[in-house]
Amino acid sequence: MAVKDATQRFSSRVDNYVRYRPGYPKEVIELLERDCALTAASVIADIASGTGIFTRLLLENGNHVFGVEPNADMRRAGEEFLSSYPNFSSVAGTAEATTLANASVDFVTAAQAAHWFDREKARREFMRILKPQGWTVLIWNERQTDSTAFLRDYEALLLKYGTDYQEVRHERTTDEIADFFAPSEFRTQTFENDQECDYSGLEGRLLSSSYTPGPDHSSYQPMLRELRRIFELHQHGGQVVLRYDTRVFFGQLA
Repeated sequence: MAVKDATQRFSSRVDNYVRYRPGYPKEVIELLERDCALTAASVIADIASGTGIFTRLLLENGNHVFGVEPNADMRRAGEEFLSSYPNFSSVAGTAEATTLANASVDFVTAAQAAHWFDREKARREFMRILKPQGWTVLIWNERQTDSTAFLRDYEALLLKYGTDYQEVRHERTTDEIADFFAPSEFRTQTFENDQECDYSGLEGRLLSSSYTPGPDHSSYQPMLRELRRIFELHQHGGQVVLRYDTRVFFGQLA
């Protein structure tokens, strides 16, 4: 699903994105090592790398990573966040036009991003930059919406106050994965991933989402009042838990 101006949706949310977005479980790396022959020597293009949350996991594995990010604010935040990793190369590019050389990477990854891509153009670009037998890996942290009373109330808040929540939430697009990989086969794996938050962390996580109203919107303060209410209702020891299913889709494009 390509969305107009998708590359600019997070410009005003960079600080919250850096501080409050969930990470990814180390089991993702273990999966790629086991099933896709990932090694520390593998060269990776992390597409729409943003502030570098998933990119860091790859860098910690010893990989050389090209972080391809179209949004200048997100890219600068990623460059700062990952400045201590010599194997990181920041690239101004898009999923559809990475600027990378032909057959230059062993893996293409995209975490929390592929639902914004032009599917057909991105697929062609991935095939161009991948080496023969290279792997494409698409990853999402999918927030559970009804497994606890807190998560049900949080979902209700988003449905009430989100500006275009139902239109852009990525869970609506993962059903299109088969079309992206076709005619190639792909596999999938799911991991548990919890994020504990105090109130400040929960508010920051909420405001990092592109579908929530900004400070100038009439719904902004009512939304935060409702967030405080459900936090106080459900917190234990000053914490609530956002639960995610980290879903990994991986295959070799043909």
